Order: sequence, then structure tokens, then C-alpha cells
Amino acid sequence: MNRFENIFAQCRRENRKALVAYVTAGNPNLPVSEKLIRAVLESGADILELGVPFSDPMADGPVIQKAGQIALRAGTTLPDIIAMAGRLRQHTDKPMVLFSYYNVMLAYGLEKLARDCVANGIDAWLTVDVPLEEREEIRPTAERAGIVLIPLVSPATPPERMKTIVAGAQGFVYYITVKGVTGARTELPADLSEHLDTLRRLSPVPVVAGFGIAPPEMAATTGQYADGVVVGSAIVRSMEQYADHDQAIAATAAFVHSLADALK
Repeated sequence: MNRFENIFAQCRRENRKALVAYVTAGNPNLPVSEKLIRAVLESGADILELGVPFSDPMADGPVIQKAGQIALRAGTTLPDIIAMAGRLRQHTDKPMVLFSYYNVMLAYGLEKLARDCVANGIDAWLTVDVPLEEREEIRPTAERAGIVLIPLVSPATPPERMKTIVAGAQGFVYYITVKGVTGARTELPADLSEHLDTLRRLSPVPVVAGFGIAPPEMAATTGQYADGVVVGSAIVRSMEQYADHDQAIAATAAFVHSLADALK
């Protein structure tokens, strides 16, 4: 069993849903974000999405855009992030997903990136801007290295296309709950359960839902229809509550703990 299979099996045994946490690597700087990630994992996150900052994001809302800009100004690079993953792997066996736009990965070199990710304990790639029609650009390299590709499905995806996207999927499938960019919302779409029911019937692996989920109550509601819930912007935003980094990390860890409790 790989790390994804292990964690979802553990969640089923414990009668809870998986919490997937997105953190922008390097925000506000690399040492602080590394300390934050360790706290997030220790506070109940089951899977880590390690966000690679990018200068021209398309799917990110204002909170994650701002975090990415701060990380880039702090000098965060992809080699730095991969090395940090290696250090994190010494303290956790939870799955880690490299969450990135394709241009950053391509500039690094896909073959080298695959080797370095495996060597540093990264389990999967989620490439935000590579659609189904272009997936062959990265799939062979990832498969040779044993890296899982996480597919994305949106509310606009019809069932037939869903079926094609998830065919042969490993790890999990990421369902985007809302049309638009990332960012906390005040309510969930009325047709969320319908879309998730359809996708779960078609998917060979667990389905997690993200984009717009913030308070624990919203996570709990989403968890009724999915195998896991992704929270990103709300975690990133919680780091802005305090100027003192240690206070901010403590507050974020408490928030993550509340999310994990809501999914039990």
C-alpha cells in the first residue's frame, strides 16, 4: 500500500474523513513555513498540499496570490521547497503533494524533478494548469518515477468527461467545489452533493473536495458527501492574524485541529 492508501484506510477505520491541508511554501519565509507545516500535520492534517509560489497564478484567489508573492519576495525556489520536503519527511509518514503550475516544473526539468521529489519523499504532483488533453506531457515521467498524478474535476465537468479524467487514477481525485478561484466562501453550492455522488461512483480512488471551504461546519457538511476535504485559503489566511510568527502558527494549528475534529 502507498501512503495515500494507508491514510484513507486509516480514516475509514476511524470513521472520519481525511483533512487535506494546503500551505504556501515560503510564506512568510521558508523556515517559518516549515515550522507551520509541521504544526499543521501534528494538529490533524492527513495529507499535505505543498503549494509552490508562482508569479502568474490562474486558479488562486487573493489570499493565496498574496502568500505566493510574499514567498517569492522572500526568495523561495522550487529546489528549496523540495529540500524542505525531505526534512519534513524525517518527521512524518503522511502523503505530500507538490501543488504547482506547470511552468515552474518544466523550467526545473521533469525528469530531474521526478528524481528529486522521490528522493525527498514527495508522493504526488497536482499540476493545476495541465488539462486532460495535455496530461501525456507529464504522465510517463511521473509513472516511471512512481509519482501519483492527482486529477482535477470541476463543477462544469460532465459525467462522460469525469469518467475519462479519473480512469486509472491513483491517490485521490480533487473535486473543485465552486466555479472560480480559490478563497473562502460563505455557503456551498446547492448541487454539491449531486456532483460528488456522481464522481464517487465513477472514481476508482477516494474523492476529496476543496475550494471555498473555511469554517469547520462547512468542512463537516462537505465531508458528508466526500472522502476528504481540502482547506487552503483559510489556513493561509490564519497566518495573517498575528505579527508574531509563533502566535500565528499556534492559532493556525488550533484552527486545523478544529477542522480535523469536525471531520470525525
